[in-house]
Amino acid sequence: MAERTTAFTVDTTRLQGVAEQPLFLAASRVAERMGVRAFAIGGYVRDLLLGRPCKDIDIVCEGDGIAYAEAVAKELNAGRVHVFKNFGTAMFTLRQAQGSDELQVEFVGARKESYQRNSRKPEVAPGTLRDDQERRDFTINALAISLNEADRGALVDPFNGVHDLERGIIRTPLDPDITFSDDPLRMMRAIRFATQLGYFIDAPTFEAIQRNAERLDIISAERIHTELNKIIGAPVPSIGFKLLLNCGLLVRFFPEMVELLGAEEKFGIGHKDNFYHTIQVLDNVAMQSDDLWLRWAAVLHDIAKPRTKRFEQGRGWTFHGHEDKGARMVPGIFRRMKLPLDEQMRFVKKLVALHLRPIALTKEEVTDSAVRRLLFDAGDDIDALMILCKADITSKNEARKKRYLANYELVLEKLKEVEEKDRVRNFQPPITGEDIMAAFNIPPCKAIGDIKTVIKDAILDGRIHNDRTAAWPLMVEEGKKLGLQVVAGMEEPGHG
Repeated sequence: MAERTTAFTVDTTRLQGVAEQPLFLAASRVAERMGVRAFAIGGYVRDLLLGRPCKDIDIVCEGDGIAYAEAVAKELNAGRVHVFKNFGTAMFTLRQAQGSDELQVEFVGARKESYQRNSRKPEVAPGTLRDDQERRDFTINALAISLNEADRGALVDPFNGVHDLERGIIRTPLDPDITFSDDPLRMMRAIRFATQLGYFIDAPTFEAIQRNAERLDIISAERIHTELNKIIGAPVPSIGFKLLLNCGLLVRFFPEMVELLGAEEKFGIGHKDNFYHTIQVLDNVAMQSDDLWLRWAAVLHDIAKPRTKRFEQGRGWTFHGHEDKGARMVPGIFRRMKLPLDEQMRFVKKLVALHLRPIALTKEEVTDSAVRRLLFDAGDDIDALMILCKADITSKNEARKKRYLANYELVLEKLKEVEEKDRVRNFQPPITGEDIMAAFNIPPCKAIGDIKTVIKDAILDGRIHNDRTAAWPLMVEEGKKLGLQVVAGMEEPGHG
């Protein structure tokens, strides 16, 4: 991967001012009393130099990190210190000024690590700052600021991380093959940082990811999806998906996505590459919404196309039913990736199932009936569905794209008009099951559902208004067709 074409100069002078903050002054005083060397390190320093906000601060000391954390917390009257003895870390929350955001401050003793090949859990031993910096994933995350009195605010940068920040490069401090083999999750993190920051992964690092891709198999699905969600949540998530594909990581945990790749041709008739179409749709959604699960719907909206692809004489390539099959695939993909199986999964499944509906409306006259049914089926998710559907209009035929977008706007107007008139979103039937049981003096039975369905369809088709007065006579009529006798005096609405 090449360096980015535009570089900038990091202003390291801001480090001195930051070092005068109350937290760091207290950390410096305690370090002097305890006779330890201490440093702010990692993502906080990186984001500080980039001018990005960061609420998490990591502090490393050459000594007992837990004892040091407790002493600094006492110095600041910070309150409770959370100790994690198994990891040798401690953490407390600090509010530096009235109304300011809380900072999460985590402490650890400097350490060196060694790994077994079948695990990403290292054997840990006390070490120096240099040892700690060597075990970091990337040079831009190995930057440290001294908190010691003699050189407080000085930057410690043994691997030219500032240069990499300025040039926009993701690079490992040591041999990337060792870095990634030791902890394969770092390969996902490389893709994530490249995507979030708009940086490039340097060639030796990227080639090492390709060589070590199969090592990702020892990483838990939860850790993988945490990094993947951050990629999907980035400003331009397609960057990450292209990198994941090209380095061989994507196929290790998301083979269905890789199956989308490629454009087949028969008799001079081809179809678009559904992988690149999908990540374009994802980027389009990302420009309109930060909703992670709406972005996931974009990722999965065409996931079943490879499994429904057919070539039909006279019609070309078809993907009949890919929306329904795709919706059925969603729970299995979420389960394997250890993603939530609750309302988020149901939301994604619903949007995958419905994503063609508004597009289909743009190809024909938009009827009130079709709009009512779309509103009924989508409910409160109609706005998210419309964002997805507009994002799905990616045709390279500009005339067709312009026509679809114009008709899409027509559908939007029709949705507003029908919703104001018919109140179909989150439809509540004007006649309840209890009404039907009382009107015909019957217990719970199949007939009740049948009558409610007829009333619902009549409202959605526009044959009756969405109110009790219009629905009651239809209920009576349908009951009679089923051999039910209405209770005397309940032939009109309002009784019972």
